[in-house]
Amino acid sequence: MRSRVRTAVRNVIKAVESGNKDAAKATFAAVVPEIDRMAGKGILTKSRAAHYKSQLNAKLRAMP
Repeated sequence: MRSRVRTAVRNVIKAVESGNKDAAKATFAAVVPEIDRMAGKGILTKSRAAHYKSQLNAKLRAMP
């Protein structure tokens, strides 16, 4: 289950690096519930989940 989150995070990073803001937003929107679900199950700590979401959102907002 942890690998699903890591893969999803990598997919967002790839979308950001590709420069397609719409795809990056859509991918991010799909990843956030997955991260929250894993935090709720105890797979990730709540602070780690918040860290993932914060860092991905920062990358998304930094896009031109």
